[in-house]
Amino acid sequence: MDVHLIAIVGGSGSGKSWLADRLAEQFGANAGRIALDDFYRCRAHLPPADRSRVNFDDPAAMDWTLFGRTLARLRAGEPVELPEYDFVAHVRRPVTRPWHPRRLVLVEGLWLLHEARLRPLYSLSVFIDCTEALRLARRQERDQRERGRSAEEVHAQFLRDVAPMHRRYVEPQRQHADLVVSLDSGSAAMAEVGAVVGRLVERGGAVR
Repeated sequence: MDVHLIAIVGGSGSGKSWLADRLAEQFGANAGRIALDDFYRCRAHLPPADRSRVNFDDPAAMDWTLFGRTLARLRAGEPVELPEYDFVAHVRRPVTRPWHPRRLVLVEGLWLLHEARLRPLYSLSVFIDCTEALRLARRQERDQRERGRSAEEVHAQFLRDVAPMHRRYVEPQRQHADLVVSLDSGSAAMAEVGAVVGRLVERGGAVR
């Protein structure tokens, strides 16, 4: 089976999960999803109070060795064991999730194109353009709902870590993406990405 890794890149709250959801719906059983977020380094060795002070918006917080090895196995059509990260306790859960690659592996994450050595593994890379105001609003809603944080905590973290790290590490990836889309256009952006992915599947190679 030819496996195509599709990188969906963008800032926190840009709409990566939304786009991955729509592509998964469009390609059904041929598509599966993984997230870079599950590959954060485990912080169990730190006291709980110190874990929250780690800058999780810096790519240095990721286990790039494990992530790269996982992508290579998936590209080769091999099953993997995916880690799971607990964003409340800031630790890696003690269990892994068996995962078998599909024809399309939708990979979503902040810095998928940051590591130059990993870029050739993707058959297609999509960068999502989104305003800072909208990304902040979406992050506040998510972190309050899913991670038990107050609006004040989320806003302070966004100004301290998220926004400057976005400018330093996320935005520069735009130049390495095959497609740059704005989800403000909704169905039009989805149609554009879906059409490119469809052609990729039909001819079996990368878009480059």
